[in-house]
Amino acid sequence: MIELYTWGTPNGQKVSIMLEEVGLPYRLHTVDIMKDEQFNPAFLAISPNNKIPAIVDTDNDLALMESGAILLYLAEKTGKLWPQESPAKWDVVQWLMWQMGGFGPMLGQAHHFLHFNKGKSDYAEERYGKEAGRLWGVLDRRLADRPFVAGDYSVADIAIWPWAARHPIQGIATQNYPNVVRWYREIAARPAVQRGWNVPEREDAIPVL
Repeated sequence: MIELYTWGTPNGQKVSIMLEEVGLPYRLHTVDIMKDEQFNPAFLAISPNNKIPAIVDTDNDLALMESGAILLYLAEKTGKLWPQESPAKWDVVQWLMWQMGGFGPMLGQAHHFLHFNKGKSDYAEERYGKEAGRLWGVLDRRLADRPFVAGDYSVADIAIWPWAARHPIQGIATQNYPNVVRWYREIAARPAVQRGWNVPEREDAIPVL
């Protein structure tokens, strides 16, 4: 059994989608970050950085934080969604790291300044708005000649997609990125993605693109 500690953020949804895709049984523990529940001592013992998501694998009493590490662990545990032959293995890893180092953090800043704190810093809005567009461009070019970012559907797509799903608050002219739109819609139609989006249960549907 996987004990999943999460909230309805892009990073949290990466793991719930992955669990649904690979079919591992899991028990949900909500960590309401709007109420600062991530700072509870019990959660700190599982996630030393006080961030969701985190898991505990009761099969071997292993606790893990950081969504990218969790995705790789679950892929290795199940033998799914992460090819082990080179160069395909490292192609997946490089795009997972691209999301962890760029597409997630920079879009998170775009959310902060372009949506939640609009009008507080013209410089930040310009900086993160441009970077959001640049990163969408990188993804669009990557998807021009392949169905998914590393060829076959993988943990890299699972990591990237929930951040793309926040496009309504990123100031992105999505019509300029037709390859991302095609990829986004194909992933959004997957039943496991639809179930994982709704963990914890939420009222909003997957944004249309």
